[in-house]
Parts: sequence; structure tokens; C-alpha cells
Amino acid sequence: MSGTNRTLKLMVLAFVYSTFFSGMSAQADDPWIVFEGKKGPGKGKHIVFLAADDEYRSEELMPQFAKIAAVHHGFKCTVLFAVNKQTGQIDPSTLDNIPGLESLKDADLMVIFLRFRELPDEQMKYIIDYTDSGGPVMGLRTSTHSFNYSKRKNSPYAKYSFRSKDLDGGYGRQVLGETWISHYARHKKESTRGLIAKGMEAHPVVRGCADIWGPSDVYAVTTLYGDSKPLIMGQVLTGMSPWDKPKPDTESVPVAWLKTYTGTSGESARVFTTTMGHAGDFQSEGFRRLLINGSYWCMGMEHKIPAGSKVDFVGTYSPNPIGTGGFKKGLRPADHKIGSAGR
Repeated sequence: MSGTNRTLKLMVLAFVYSTFFSGMSAQADDPWIVFEGKKGPGKGKHIVFLAADDEYRSEELMPQFAKIAAVHHGFKCTVLFAVNKQTGQIDPSTLDNIPGLESLKDADLMVIFLRFRELPDEQMKYIIDYTDSGGPVMGLRTSTHSFNYSKRKNSPYAKYSFRSKDLDGGYGRQVLGETWISHYARHKKESTRGLIAKGMEAHPVVRGCADIWGPSDVYAVTTLYGDSKPLIMGQVLTGMSPWDKPKPDTESVPVAWLKTYTGTSGESARVFTTTMGHAGDFQSEGFRRLLINGSYWCMGMEHKIPAGSKVDFVGTYSPNPIGTGGFKKGLRPADHKIGSAGR
């Protein structure tokens, strides 16, 4: 081989290696994480998860939810986080930045766990465009009050705020079926037993959901909006154990329901909402199965829901206690990749 050819070959190899490793580095530095689907009914479908609340540890629950959906059911799952603009770290207290929302352009389902976000218009547009296109939506816990445009009231998206006067109940009520009302049970003192609503025992979403309990307290609701149909009723328990007794003289209220939403495109979307979603709720196998089954239903795949959907944890699930500011500091999205220490 001549010196010239050898030099050219080395230059080509150097270019290939540098391109490959720079791509790997860029992927590791992305402010989101993607779990490629393994084998399963979900192969070829894409779920995008938005994890941005600073109380109930959505930044830990949602990556685990995504791992279960990808590894056990075959869905491609992209998880987006609230990210600190200066550090690039996951920071739920950053209310105005969820990078990667353009991934909603090819999503088959959007799962949101948001609270009081005030996103810039260019980011919010992706969420509303997806919603209006007729894409199915799943909302967890504080997503009833996803948005709060308190500083940018002149934004065209301010009407989606949870106390909007221009759009009754904002995004939460209009799309998900309810906005924030109040705590019905005592916060951190009374837990929730989930009971299948009367007449819904044969619904495919509750298939295999024999035991639903969580340390979340039951949220109050008014009359659910639109065609919302209760699926799970929340029974208030007197304490923080699944063995505690029901609270006397307290009626059960809906904590999960199904509805449809028709946006500006005229396309009708399936919507699943639950006001459960405390990171501790996800310890309940019944609750995890409810969310997985709900994902299938949202995408019109209820005929593929198995008798007992596999919902085993992928790696370790050990979330921090709930509470504002109590998130694990210093983590980046890539730290949630499968095989990371403790995950």
C-alpha cells in the first residue's frame, strides 16, 4: 500500500470513528431518553412521556413506566423531562423548558404528568398541535392542572391554564375531563383504594387489575366534563396502609375515567385520566397494569390487552419521597438508561 493510500485510508477511518463516537456522545447528552421497543404487541408504536411535576416524582415514575412499556410490551418510548437550561440536568422546578417536544410529531400516544408548566409558545405548540390532531392522551395526577400562565398572560396558550376564564378549566378540564379542585382526602394522611366502577368490570382496561392501592390521597372532582365515564372509584382509607379501613361517611369518587376529545382537526381522540400517580402508587401492581392497559386502549389496541399484562419493574424502582424540591439532584436523562447503576 502506498503512503498516500495509507494516509487516505487512515483519514477515512478517523472520520468514521469520530463521527460514530461524536454521535454516541450527542445521544448521551440529549435532554431526553429513548427506550427502543423489544418484542411485543406495541412494536412499531411510539409513546411520548412528558415528566414535569415537582411534587409526586413524575421524573422517576415516568421513566420506569416507559421501560415497562418498551421491554415487556414492545413500544418505542421517548421520555421528556423538565430540564435546567444552564446545567442540562433534570430539574422539575424549571417550569418553562421541556426539550424534545418535537417528538410528538410521530407519537401514537402522549402520556403527560405535568404540573403548573408555563412553556414558551414554540414548545407549547407541539403539545396543542398533537392534542388538536386527534392523538390519544393519557394524563396522570397533577395533569389536571398542567399549565399555569401566570407571568405570560398574553400568550395564545394562556387559555389552557387550570384557572382559565377563557376556556372552562383549561387543558385539564377540556381535554382530560377535570381541573384542579382540592384534596378530597387528607394529604399524606389518608390513602386510596381503587375500586372498579359499577358496570365497568368487563372493560378491557381493568383486565387483571385486581388490587389497586396507593399512598396518594383522593382528589376532589366536580361533575366530570363531556362524555367522561368513571372507570376506577377512589375509596378513602383512614391511614397510609392498604390494610386501613375505609373512612366512615365518605363517598368514593372517580380517580380514573375514560373520555374522548375532539380538537380543531375534527378528529376524536381517546383520553384516559387518573388522579392517582404518586410515585408510591406505582408500587402497586394493579395500578401499573391499569396504566399499561390504558395505554393499549388509548391507541385502539384493547383487543391485544393480555389477561395479565406483564408489569414487572425493569431494574430498580426506588423513588425519592414526594414533596416540592425533593427530586434527586444532579441527574441527566441518560442516567435513566437501562443498566445504569440502580436502574
